[in-house]
Amino acid sequence: MPAQQWLLESAGIEPADPSTPSPGAPRSQNARWTANLAAARQFHAREGHLHVPRQHVETTPGSNGDGDQVVKLGAWLDNTRRRAAKLSADRRSALDALAMRSWSAAPSAAVARPNSLPPGNSLRALG
Repeated sequence: MPAQQWLLESAGIEPADPSTPSPGAPRSQNARWTANLAAARQFHAREGHLHVPRQHVETTPGSNGDGDQVVKLGAWLDNTRRRAAKLSADRRSALDALAMRSWSAAPSAAVARPNSLPPGNSLRALG
C-alpha cells in the first residue's frame, strides 16, 4: 500500500482529508418511501388534497440537517396509484390514513362499454 500512496502523491494526487465527510450510500427503498410519504403529507397539509400533477416536485426539509430534499411527488403518486395492488398492507394503510383514496388491492370495477353502436347508428350509415 505505501508504494501506491507514493505513486499517487508523485502524480500530484493528495489523499482525502479525513475530516471531510464522504458521500453516503444510496438511500434504501424504505428511506425513499418514507421521504416520499413525508412529501405527500406536507403537500396534503398545505393544499388539502392530493390531486398532484405528474410533473410536480415537492421540497421537504432533509433528515438530520442534511439540507432540503427534492421529491418528485407527482410521479411517485402516479406510480404508486398504478401499483396499488402490489403495495404491502402497511403501506396501503399509511396512504389510507393520508386520506388519498382507498388503496385496496382489489382493482375497481371496469365500466361496461358496448362493443357496437346502438341499432340504426352504424358508421356505414354515415358514409
